[in-house]
Amino acid sequence: MNKPGQAVSDRSVMADFARPGREIAAIETLIVDCPTTRRHRLSNTEISLQSCVIVKAMLKDGTLGLGEAATLGGPRWAEESVEAIKANIDTYLAPGLLGRNALDFERNAAAMVKAAHRNNAARGAVESALFDAAGKSLGLPVSQFLGGAVRDRIEVLWALASGDAEQEIEEARAKLAAREHRRFKIKLGFHSPAQDMARLIRIAEALPGCELICDVNQGWSEATAIRYLPRLAELGIALIEQPLRPGLLAATARVARRSAVPVMIDEAAFTGPEIVANATAAAGSVYSLKLVKSGGLLELKRAAGVAQACGLELYGGCLLETGIGAAAHLAVFSTLPRLEWGCEHFGPRILKTDLTNGEIVFRDFHIHCPQGPGLGIGLNEDAVRAMRRKA
Repeated sequence: MNKPGQAVSDRSVMADFARPGREIAAIETLIVDCPTTRRHRLSNTEISLQSCVIVKAMLKDGTLGLGEAATLGGPRWAEESVEAIKANIDTYLAPGLLGRNALDFERNAAAMVKAAHRNNAARGAVESALFDAAGKSLGLPVSQFLGGAVRDRIEVLWALASGDAEQEIEEARAKLAAREHRRFKIKLGFHSPAQDMARLIRIAEALPGCELICDVNQGWSEATAIRYLPRLAELGIALIEQPLRPGLLAATARVARRSAVPVMIDEAAFTGPEIVANATAAAGSVYSLKLVKSGGLLELKRAAGVAQACGLELYGGCLLETGIGAAAHLAVFSTLPRLEWGCEHFGPRILKTDLTNGEIVFRDFHIHCPQGPGLGIGLNEDAVRAMRRKA
């Protein structure tokens, strides 16, 4: 039985959710090119400038929401480039959303899927901006729309990816001294395997007591993985990410069966069925969560559920997002019952200047989830003006 006055209160809440003004009035995009503090290398590219698309969603009540889609060196990590992301949002996604209620999250997501197949990064950026706008309009954190937060901080890794062992050791020691990071991901695959092993041995010797994981970014063959994975186990490497390229499901499963180091699935699985296929084939035991793969906050949380239902542990992956993209990920990660491997949202710190106003804090080896309505972040307009692409 309802308590006295509860029905009236419930009606009042529903009326507030439905009140006019939360219709989507405008969706704008811009590209920014953000210099990084040092070069960041992967098996197939390297960057000293991180490019991303910033999405601004304006509601009729004047509320502004922010979203972001990042790439690494163009359409190399996945098929989307920042130029394509911007064009697809402007031409296909935004027009179909204007006039809709920002709180109709599922309907809006379905409309975007209908308007642009795949295009996960583009859809994820728009959905982030709509969630942010809706939360700010209601005075609620985005996590409240996703089931509510169960944590306000997450242990965060730092990536060592310059390829210069001595520079990487100095960088890691500085992070340790500042109590920002004590777990490190070492990027492999851009040197020969023998050179990578020599570099890895040097780093492991210099950082005793630190948890190290390795990311090959699809750079090895099955034979190379079989040869070198025992060495990784001897060095105490805790996890290896995506050693083989996507599509080699049986080969990756053979590698995983022979490896004493757990294998993490990343680029090989974007969709729910792909997660299931990888898990069923035993191609890995950990799954990396990313908005650019799932295509939105709702689908990111679903991906976590699918992965866990298949027995996979979870890792919060990133694509060097600014504080805007990091905040969107953290809104989802904060609601997950389990996130066994923490996250790696160091993007705001590898940029020379972040695009937010310092709301994301790194302290005591954790990234602290921003507090406040929406995603809990604001836009550093000066930084955006300085780094906005002119053409």
